[in-house]
Amino acid sequence: MTSSGGSSHIGSVFSIADILAVLYGSILDVDPENPKWLSRDRFILSKGHAGAGVYAALAESGFFTTKKLSTHYQDGSDLSGHVSHLGIPGVEFSTGSLGHGLPVATGMALAAKLNEAAHRVFTLMSDGECDEGSNWEAVLFAAHHSLDNLVAIIDYNKIQSLAPVSETLGLEPLKDKWTSFGWTVMEVDGHDHERLLDCLSRVPFREGTPNCVIAYTTKGKGVSFMENSVLWHYRTARGEEFDAAMRELEES
Repeated sequence: MTSSGGSSHIGSVFSIADILAVLYGSILDVDPENPKWLSRDRFILSKGHAGAGVYAALAESGFFTTKKLSTHYQDGSDLSGHVSHLGIPGVEFSTGSLGHGLPVATGMALAAKLNEAAHRVFTLMSDGECDEGSNWEAVLFAAHHSLDNLVAIIDYNKIQSLAPVSETLGLEPLKDKWTSFGWTVMEVDGHDHERLLDCLSRVPFREGTPNCVIAYTTKGKGVSFMENSVLWHYRTARGEEFDAAMRELEES
C-alpha cells in the first residue's frame, strides 16, 4: 500500500501492526456489518500518519474489501495517507495533527458515562505526541472524571520524526508521569500477542481510573534495515528495497 501509493510512515505502521491485530482480532466489540452500531467500542488512531495499518486491519476484519486497499494514496481515493473517517466504515475520527486523538477519545468516554452506555473508547498514540500539551490536559480531565472506560495505548518505539524521543523531548519516567496523573498503567511488549491480549482483556485495570498501556515496540518491526531507523519514519520502500523487505516479511 505505502509503496504503490508513494506514501511514507511504514516504520510507524510496522510498530503498531501487532497492537492493531490484537485489538481488531480479539478486543474491540465492533460489527463490520453495522459500523455505526451504537453499542460498539470506539477506536481512534491518534498517530494518524500510520493510517495504512488501520485500513488494512479494517479490510481484513470485513469493513470493506481488501481489493480497496490497492487504491491507498492514489489520486481520488478516500484512503488518504493520514487516516480519515470520510467514507470509510470503521474509522471514527480523522487524525494527522498530533495531540488530538486522546482529547477526542476522552470526550467520547465522558459522553458514554453520561449516557450510562457500556462501550469503551480506545486510542493508540505515538510516544512523540506525548510532547503535546493537549494530551496532558486530557490526561488530567480523564482522571478527574474517573473515566475507566477510556484506554490510551502508547506506541513506545522511542523514535519520532527526525530523531530519537530522548533527544527531542525526554519522556522518562513515562509510567510514573501517567500514574501521578491518576491513571492505572500497565507495561507490555507491543509485539507479543499473548501479552497484549492478556493486558487489554483486563480493562478496566482498576475501577474509577482511566487505563494507560505503555507498549514497548520497534520502529520498522519485521524488516531488518528498517528497524530502529529514523530514516524509515518518512521513507517509502521501492525497487530493491521493497523486494528485500517483502522477502524478509514472507520468511518471518
